[in-house]
Amino acid sequence: MEINLTSDTITKPTPEMLNYMLKARVGDDVYKQDGSTNELEHTVAELFGMEAALFFPSGTMANQVAIKLHTQPGDQLICERSSHINQYEAGGPAFHSGVSCGVIDGNRGRITAEQVLDMYTDASNFHYPISTLVCLENTTNKGGGACYELSEIERIRAVCDEKGMKLHLDGARLWNALVAKAQHPTHFGKLFDTISVCFSKGLGAPVGSALIGSKADIQKAMRLRKLMGGAMRQTGYLAAAALYALKNNVSRLQSDHLRARQLEVALNKKSWIAEVLPVQTNIIIFRLHKNEDIPKFFEKLKQKNISISDMGGGWLRMVTHLDYREVMHDYVCEAIASIEI
Repeated sequence: MEINLTSDTITKPTPEMLNYMLKARVGDDVYKQDGSTNELEHTVAELFGMEAALFFPSGTMANQVAIKLHTQPGDQLICERSSHINQYEAGGPAFHSGVSCGVIDGNRGRITAEQVLDMYTDASNFHYPISTLVCLENTTNKGGGACYELSEIERIRAVCDEKGMKLHLDGARLWNALVAKAQHPTHFGKLFDTISVCFSKGLGAPVGSALIGSKADIQKAMRLRKLMGGAMRQTGYLAAAALYALKNNVSRLQSDHLRARQLEVALNKKSWIAEVLPVQTNIIIFRLHKNEDIPKFFEKLKQKNISISDMGGGWLRMVTHLDYREVMHDYVCEAIASIEI
């Protein structure tokens, strides 16, 4: 039995999802003639109480289009240092939009309104870039699946309004935050100018993200998606998978969160564990007392056919997901209990 806890991106479509995909209503999405994709975009926009949405092959492309929508070359976007937009999108803000990232050291990937205000720069000093966009990430990846409080986002929104900045949400794992915090998507739709959401992480679809925003922004986003090579044809098969995931796989995220908390408890019982970040959703980030013990730990996991991630800097990661079944979870908990370093 191979158990892969490296990410929630490694899932495969279930037979039920594949059957739903086979029944997709397809056409040419470049001409907006793909029925299933049109349905998905309408469904997601309505869910968040926003005007329109656009299907993308990846969350990275959706984020990069959002950045280009809201900035001009030479501008600055403000984000947390460990955010996906800053660290894991191959320098996209500089390459695609010609903007710099004003990075903030936050708390587990989350930043505050005061920090945004401190980082903000305007045209009054020609030495500085002009801050025009703030990008948040919810949940935070390197922050161990931590969630923002809506009250803090509201305060950040107020700063953006005061300073004339746009606010974008990288919501790759927003579904997890919604379930964990019992929040409604419209709470976020009211606060952000644009939101990207992913269907291929916790929800288990094979491919796809969506960018949500105003009709005007999404109309511009269609051109930018084309510019970046993201216009596709019969996308309905992929959109159908996302639709199935939205209808069937959101509430079950509670199971992923519960198993993650149980793994947190199992790790905290071990003497060789130095720290486990408090678990809020489906990501467990932890470190050992000695970094030199990491290769030994990975070897012991490998012997038990368990795979996890090395995040660098001594931090390790496990991610629970749709394909991580209860029998696997029992086995991993027993394996952790038996390992000595």
